[in-house]
Amino acid sequence: MTIPEPLIKRLQSARSVTVFTGAGVSAESGVPTFRDAQTGYWSKFRADVLATPRAFKRDPKLVWKWYNWRSKLVAAVQPNPGHFAIAQMESLFSRFSLITQNVDGLHQRAGSKNVVELHGNLTKVKCFDENTMVERWNDDGQVPPKCPRCGGFLRPAVVWFEEELPKAEWRKAVDAIECDLFFTVGTSALVFPAAALPSEAAKMGSTVVEVNPTMTDFTEQAHFHLGGPSGEVMPLIVEAMKSAKTAG
Repeated sequence: MTIPEPLIKRLQSARSVTVFTGAGVSAESGVPTFRDAQTGYWSKFRADVLATPRAFKRDPKLVWKWYNWRSKLVAAVQPNPGHFAIAQMESLFSRFSLITQNVDGLHQRAGSKNVVELHGNLTKVKCFDENTMVERWNDDGQVPPKCPRCGGFLRPAVVWFEEELPKAEWRKAVDAIECDLFFTVGTSALVFPAAALPSEAAKMGSTVVEVNPTMTDFTEQAHFHLGGPSGEVMPLIVEAMKSAKTAG
């Protein structure tokens, strides 16, 4: 694939860049998408039934075990070239933001430092009652484990159905849409409110670049659509950025 010349010129003049990633980026590492994670024993459960506060209250042990299984799946995979290319982009611009809908922590493992996690992080835990992050607890074999502060159940630090996005992370994401270049990578742009970010970036005057193997509902609004997996396209974009900045 060749990066279009008009996009290269915009890369050359850009001072601020935001990258917005979705499940497609992690799928290239072998992480199953949310609903594709229903295999084996878990195939008899609907993902949206397990991923709600009501489900946790009804059967906290079942929900904890499902997320523990998903955490092991994530731990067994590695970041792919798309993750590493995005991490490299962070060093190329004075202002860079990475917003992700993914909960697997692969961006951080690839070297990205300041990651806005709109849907939380599967590898972290918080107290269900207090809604506060918990790093250490007494592992006495109880499932789910108990919060060391209040004795309530611990839960995965992800955003479930029927829950709002974390306010602080959402504010960071909204602030980041005002940029020179906005990349939407590996996302179908269907999960709201996060899916509104590319459109809002375009309205704010950003040049919006969609990187996705197939067309999406957002494609017609994008200034550029680069059809391909992020692991192939993003490294090419980084090389084009480096060349453009050297030429500039």
